[in-house]
Amino acid sequence: MLNDCRTLVVEDTAEIADLIRLHLEDLGLQVTCAADGIAGLELARSGMFDLIVLDLMLPELNGLEVCRALRADTRHYTPILMLTAKASEIDRVVGLELGADDYLGKPFSIPELQARAKALLRRSEKMRGTVTPDDKSLVRAGNLEIDTLRHEVRLSGKPIALTAKEFDLLLFLAHHPGRVYSRAQLLDAVWGTTLESYEHNVNTHINRLRAKVEADPANPQYVLTIRGVGYRFADT
Repeated sequence: MLNDCRTLVVEDTAEIADLIRLHLEDLGLQVTCAADGIAGLELARSGMFDLIVLDLMLPELNGLEVCRALRADTRHYTPILMLTAKASEIDRVVGLELGADDYLGKPFSIPELQARAKALLRRSEKMRGTVTPDDKSLVRAGNLEIDTLRHEVRLSGKPIALTAKEFDLLLFLAHHPGRVYSRAQLLDAVWGTTLESYEHNVNTHINRLRAKVEADPANPQYVLTIRGVGYRFADT
């Protein structure tokens, strides 16, 4: 339920922060605001929020630095909707590669802001709901183990440090072994966007994932490429 969700808005322009707060509260969300990157990061690290709306241009720490720090902390995973007035494509790409879940350029419409927020919250709830302690909490394939309750990955019993997005990508593929997904399908399922210009993020994360979980990334055992189509997780 949205009225049970808490949202952190990190925005240094008071008028914009108030506007965002008012319209997210219209959805029934509980909203807390922070006016700089350091304060926002401290609040976000508490793990008490269900969504973070993060401005790119912030005093103290910018939004990319905050995003990077949050995604390096694997104790909590909170969806991030990044806001920016900068129009450059590279800013959007970098933001997504660092772990932002969605991107909204300023100026934005209120209905679009609300729709993006609701989509991120619902997708996050759905992903949590796909795992039950009795039968899906541990995914095994060969020497690879994915522990969804602990949000941990182990290879031959040794823990592997993955970013939150790498974990989400691996878990999604592993939950559907043998099924081939195009980059566009993975982008939609894991990142929640269908913009073709972001499809290279899938390639980047696949390469990083293989470097961590494959004994020989050039000849992967788990995350396989189907040339001209996409990727699939090996049949178990």
